[in-house]
Amino acid sequence: MKMRTLGLSDLRVSLVGLGCNNFGRLDIEASRKVVDRALDLGITLLDTADVYGDRGGSEAQLGEILGSRRKQIVLATKFGMLMDDEGTKKGASRRYIMEAVEASLRRLKTDWIDLYQLHQPDPETPLEETLGALNDLVQAGKVRHTGCSNLSAAQVAQAAEISRRNQWPAFVSSQDEYSLLVRGIEGELIPELERQHMGLLPYFPLASGLLTGKYKRSERAPAGTRMATIKRLADRYMTDENWTMVDKLAAFCAARGHSMLELAFSWLASRPCLSSIIAGATRPEQVEQNVHAVNWKLSSEELAEVDAITGNV
Repeated sequence: MKMRTLGLSDLRVSLVGLGCNNFGRLDIEASRKVVDRALDLGITLLDTADVYGDRGGSEAQLGEILGSRRKQIVLATKFGMLMDDEGTKKGASRRYIMEAVEASLRRLKTDWIDLYQLHQPDPETPLEETLGALNDLVQAGKVRHTGCSNLSAAQVAQAAEISRRNQWPAFVSSQDEYSLLVRGIEGELIPELERQHMGLLPYFPLASGLLTGKYKRSERAPAGTRMATIKRLADRYMTDENWTMVDKLAAFCAARGHSMLELAFSWLASRPCLSSIIAGATRPEQVEQNVHAVNWKLSSEELAEVDAITGNV
């Protein structure tokens, strides 16, 4: 497994990480098999969130599964999304962060979190308040490093300036949707991440499965798959424009003896400031496929051809 440094931190993370958003919906033994195979294959970054698994289920399963292996991994989680029906447990205020981190530590059965990430912007809380609270958690040893997710380039720049001004630890990473079919962060966010020397952690690297090759334009989505069961995902990704790109990318891969999965992962691995690709799995075999998919060394000519296919230069 190839390893990379996460931004300016001292965290070394595997090029392919394990997204744990399926845990809590899977039974614990199924989750255990996925984690065991991931660790066997050299994956060191496990990424979850307090909200995953029906509010706490993913963290709770990881706490049960990891045991003594906790020290072998970089454990990342997130806070900020709604955690109750009343609408009080959410956001990025100092009060809520202090409550949320303790709850995550209990569920994860750990004394520290390696990477604690703001899951989404909180328009009701000044960013300085959020960063001040996170600084206190770092100083207390409960959090090693902090990161963000789904922030704009302007918000990332603002956070970096606030941290510099107050001499607080800055965000070391940003987790955002990024794939061959969703490249919007290239315009402003990725250049800002490069300016701040932050690591990029892309999620949905397979565009919710459209880049796996298992869906066909002229066929109904296989029963039980995401596209078959979640209409909003099908409506979002299964557009004529995306199908045209997928068909061309499939032909590109076939001509070179590679799979769409290999292209999706290896292309991401070539991107600026990429630290680790967050890839979910529900079965050990999927973990194996993800790990092996990142070894295609794309030439500059091939990268240019992919850009032409996906409409980006």
